[in-house]
Amino acid sequence: MSYDYDLFVIGGGSGGIAAARRATEYGAKVGLAEFDRLGGTCVNRGCIPKKLMVYGSHFPHWFEDAKDYGWSVGEATLDWTKMTKVVNGEVDRLNGVYQRMLDKADVTVYRGYAQFIDAHTLKIGEEKVTADKILIAVGGIPEKADVPGIEHAIISDAMFTLPQQPKRFVVLGGGYIGVEFGCILNALGSQVTQIIRRPYILRGFDHDIREHLQNSLIEQGVNVWGNTEITSIEKTKEGFKLTTTGDRAETITADVVLAATGRIPRLEKLGLENTSVEVNNGAIAVNDYSCTTVPNIFAVGDCTDRINLTPVAIQEGRAFADTEFGGKDRIMSHENVPSAVFTSPEAATVGFTEAEAKEQFGEDDIQIYRARFGSTYFSVTQRKEKAMLKLVVQKSSDRVLGAHMVGEAAAEIMQGVAIPIKMGATKADFDATVAIHPSVAEEFVTMR
Repeated sequence: MSYDYDLFVIGGGSGGIAAARRATEYGAKVGLAEFDRLGGTCVNRGCIPKKLMVYGSHFPHWFEDAKDYGWSVGEATLDWTKMTKVVNGEVDRLNGVYQRMLDKADVTVYRGYAQFIDAHTLKIGEEKVTADKILIAVGGIPEKADVPGIEHAIISDAMFTLPQQPKRFVVLGGGYIGVEFGCILNALGSQVTQIIRRPYILRGFDHDIREHLQNSLIEQGVNVWGNTEITSIEKTKEGFKLTTTGDRAETITADVVLAATGRIPRLEKLGLENTSVEVNNGAIAVNDYSCTTVPNIFAVGDCTDRINLTPVAIQEGRAFADTEFGGKDRIMSHENVPSAVFTSPEAATVGFTEAEAKEQFGEDDIQIYRARFGSTYFSVTQRKEKAMLKLVVQKSSDRVLGAHMVGEAAAEIMQGVAIPIKMGATKADFDATVAIHPSVAEEFVTMR
């Protein structure tokens, strides 16, 4: 049977664009549908604009540290409007870059929602297209808690278009998105309260990361309300009044409330009911090759809810294209995927947490190496930020199973540490590596 396209991609985010471009390199005719801006969550509402705001939030600390190093620093004020303008200007520039990349690759872009009519046919507006293979790469969306008044809370998308900096900022949720925005606003001078259902932030991360980072944020002035849940939000003349239950059963008033309690796959309007694609726990079910329960339909990225990170979606998309169009049998390994939380201080991790390692290999076969200290940079400043570095090692093999860090440049350091862990390096290999002194990273090769 003849089709309009060899591949049609639903979604113009990181995973979809990576797959589309790679498939065209193998000679495939590719179409792509996107109802919103190209680049997906990461470029438009996530990684890039958020990281720019993280950079902007560092300056107050640096101004204070500069005085301790002998610099004369005058009064510094933030122009919130200018900051958000330049952040969104960079997003606009990247949208143009993605459009040019797709144009150069001869990918036909359709603007609108793509909906399945059957396993090979899609409807986009009033137009129908057919494809031999279809890739779903629609990403995810924020999910709000089901409590009265939750409509008064914003989601993370809106953080980049707030008309002014909120003086009183409340974050609902302790995941990395909520923690990062809470840290940004706190550093910029807002009064920040983080309301979390559990004792510690960052569920799923190693406990030492969770505890060390939470204590650091509290020392910096973030009000962390653990074991606390929101029960209602009410709009008043003074602001938004939140009522809570749990360890902190009280009320608090905020100028802005950010709902950051999780994300779910964005499967609405896809018309999956017109196919035999299976959905499990709200996510598209796929095998190791990103193939759904329909042989010609595939899915990558956050809509599969495997590891919801931009580089993972890109790798999944490229592996799919290599296998289906490049004649290469390739899958994306989801083991030892590094990740980072861009707080201040940063947190980063790769491999097994201590709890995961003990569960899989037994407590007696796990050795923990840990260091906590202040870096040389803070030795002459009033600010005394502590770093925490940790290695999880299997005793029987001496293999380093995981590395975790909170501190200066944690993300940059962990990217390098992830390579030997991915390769199966041992603690002896780490010990045999000469340290770069003085640095924070040297602790990874000097811990005893």
